[in-house]
Amino acid sequence: MTTATVAKPKAQQPGKGSRRVSLPVLLLVIAGVLVLTSIVRLISGAEGITSTGQMSTALRLAVPIGLAGLGGLWSERSGVVNIGLEGMMILGTWFGAWAGYQWGPWTGVVFGIIGGALGAVLHAIATVTFNVNHIVSGVAINILALGATRYLSKFTFENQPQGSSKQSPPIDSLGTFDIPGLSSWLDTLNQKHWFLVSDVAGLIGGLFTDLSPLTVIAVALVPVTWWVLWRTAFGLRLRSCGENPVAAESLGVNVYKYKYIAVIISGGFAGLGGAFLSIVASNVYLDGQTAGRGYIGLAAMIFGNWMPGGLALGAGLFGYTDSLNLRGGTTNVHALILLLAILLVFGAAYLAWRKRYLPALITAVVSALMFIWYVSTNEVPKQLVSATPYIVTLLVLSLSAQSLRMPKADGLPYRKGQGK
Repeated sequence: MTTATVAKPKAQQPGKGSRRVSLPVLLLVIAGVLVLTSIVRLISGAEGITSTGQMSTALRLAVPIGLAGLGGLWSERSGVVNIGLEGMMILGTWFGAWAGYQWGPWTGVVFGIIGGALGAVLHAIATVTFNVNHIVSGVAINILALGATRYLSKFTFENQPQGSSKQSPPIDSLGTFDIPGLSSWLDTLNQKHWFLVSDVAGLIGGLFTDLSPLTVIAVALVPVTWWVLWRTAFGLRLRSCGENPVAAESLGVNVYKYKYIAVIISGGFAGLGGAFLSIVASNVYLDGQTAGRGYIGLAAMIFGNWMPGGLALGAGLFGYTDSLNLRGGTTNVHALILLLAILLVFGAAYLAWRKRYLPALITAVVSALMFIWYVSTNEVPKQLVSATPYIVTLLVLSLSAQSLRMPKADGLPYRKGQGK
């Protein structure tokens, strides 16, 4: 079958007020945020918000979130909602650590992928073959994975040196590397604390400093996913299953097969994210290690409007806020309150220009409260720093909800031959 045998699903027309942001506008917005961030850094003295170390940590924390999000993207583009990403990540952490401490970290990576894929097979059987509600199946996978890994840990890790029922023995490191010359030059530039220049150097430098080989692989999977899903016949058929499976079946596409493939790949990505946590991020498996990153990855996918590029931006945002827990959190989050207050001023002005006066007034009031909070305090409570990634998740989803466009048949029950 050629690509031409499956017509591209007719795109849903954007809703009123929903406009596609062009690349020049997006770049202009990013440049504006960078300028404002640099101004906030100078005012607050929080040099850490754009330091090379902060950005490097953010990238490392964004990787498992991004991999979970990619898993969700593959599954939902085929029409299967995958709430079970958290459980598949849990399986990836355990299987990755179990194989990693015995046979080496790269073997652990492979087993982590297999572990996540095993959870995905169960999800595919339940949702595709037996038409179980996708949410119910996903929650069941999460509960099953949590119970299974705790049970298995008692029989494997507890009797090992430096292991316990809640922790594996240490795993050999995959190692890290810098880009020779470039990393040190950018770090030196970042240490100058010049306006904007040092901030850009810190942002870029974090992408080339203290890199794990698995980080490079994970980042490369974003454009690979885009190419496979949007530039190949296989990807076209898979996406057609998530848009209109009845039409796809009428044109000869084996919808069940493509849904199975997509969900298993989804679990493999989530398992890889879990293996990253236990092998790269901490060098050991810990009970509760995923800490809801599967759900945050799902949120990043939704924020990215079911597209790889937007997903990567969402993962980066959540990874950055998560990194605040590790590097000067209270001071940096306090500085970000000022940045948010300034951004809300621009948001209020934009809403007023669009003649949406009530939302503009509410936004202006919130901005004023943020300014008052900033000037009346020197730092924020540590509890708020820990909650920042989850607060950002809720805020981003609530603010972007009106412009999202999910696959038309995502989560809908489907039976072979139902269009006849």
